[in-house]
Amino acid sequence: MFRETAADPRTQAVPLSHLSLELGHLYMEDFEAGPQRLREHFARVRPWADAARAAATAPGGRRPRVSTCFLIDDYFARFSSPAELVPLIVEEAGRAGLTVDYLARESGCAVTGKVPVAEAVAGRIVESPPPGSYGLRPPARQTGWLANGERSPVARAPQAMKRAVPWEPPKETAARRHSVFLDVELWSDDADGHRLWSCPFLAAVWQLARLGLLRNEGEAVFVAEQPTADAFPEDWDDLPSLVRLNPRADPFAAYRTASVLPNRFLPVEHAVRVLLDQLDVDHGALRQVAERSAREHAAVPDSVADRVSYVFYAGP
Repeated sequence: MFRETAADPRTQAVPLSHLSLELGHLYMEDFEAGPQRLREHFARVRPWADAARAAATAPGGRRPRVSTCFLIDDYFARFSSPAELVPLIVEEAGRAGLTVDYLARESGCAVTGKVPVAEAVAGRIVESPPPGSYGLRPPARQTGWLANGERSPVARAPQAMKRAVPWEPPKETAARRHSVFLDVELWSDDADGHRLWSCPFLAAVWQLARLGLLRNEGEAVFVAEQPTADAFPEDWDDLPSLVRLNPRADPFAAYRTASVLPNRFLPVEHAVRVLLDQLDVDHGALRQVAERSAREHAAVPDSVADRVSYVFYAGP
């Protein structure tokens, strides 16, 4: 049996840390609150970031590889400029004793370069059918909604000589005694057919990027770029999707992720777990992580969602 070598799919490997530690997000309302909001945020993040570092482990008592990252929302609203914001974030993080190794743009989770990242991830949704379902519900790729169980039946007027369908509650597929049902909007389309990806969906793409599990035709999607000039650009489109701010930083992607966020992000991140549980993640990337973690004797959960952890602090 003969086979072309070029026919074998090639999956580019990416360097991996043990932990990717997210130090926060920045949205327009945070920016409008002024530098004091960033200062307060990093002050609250510092003790939890220290705890996450202390909890990170590496086999043989070696120093764990830990990289930090920060995400800016330039997708839902464009505000300020990289030239103004990036130095401010670095300064306020440093004031709290923190170092931001990598800075990412949320729009890069939708499209990076010419790669439609969000669209590609959406194509990998594999819905978990609720027990007893018969495929009557349109798939998520048509509706733009993804649930973690069975929705309540739609009430309809009874036909002649037939009884009305009684109301039934929604049911979580993997419920433990009681259901925590969640229905997630993945995107919305306007009258012109322009698609706006939802915050939970982009956050799920962000987690896949941090776990080193995004590929486009086998090539890594999120590749950190070093700033080429002393000053950052004035336009967000001129800033790479992922920028390496610390030349000595450990790799951006990691076996596990941890995020320290205000508690207003909790509903979004619940939706992220629902999404990650129903994605057919690139098998080549998963295999590479499994093989490397085995060589390093670093335990990594089989479930992608279980590789993600959070700290939610009380605050705006």
